[in-house]
Amino acid sequence: MPRATNAAASRQRRKRVVDAAKGYRGNRSKLFRYAKDATTKAKVWNYRDRKTKKRNFRSLWTQRINAAVRAENTTYSKFIANLDKANIELDRKILADLAATEPAVFKEVLKAAQAA
Repeated sequence: MPRATNAAASRQRRKRVVDAAKGYRGNRSKLFRYAKDATTKAKVWNYRDRKTKKRNFRSLWTQRINAAVRAENTTYSKFIANLDKANIELDRKILADLAATEPAVFKEVLKAAQAA
């Protein structure tokens, strides 16, 4: 009885991995042996960096808010504490967007927070 290798399925599996590595540099995009390692590593980085992206954006929003409130002679920590006291429930993403695109509205929020 001839040896069965399931060649079609094996070829499809390898082709899927090499296609996923399209755009990688050198052998990593052409040879299955290297493409397999490259795509596996890429998945690890992808998972890790989805978490890191959230951290980076929160840091960016904090920096933008801090720059906006320092222009009004206060600090970020005092501003956030005053927001809590005033029961103003705007998250950092919205506050940073207001500070960058709508400075007049941001000043109103700042005044409302300081009034509390």
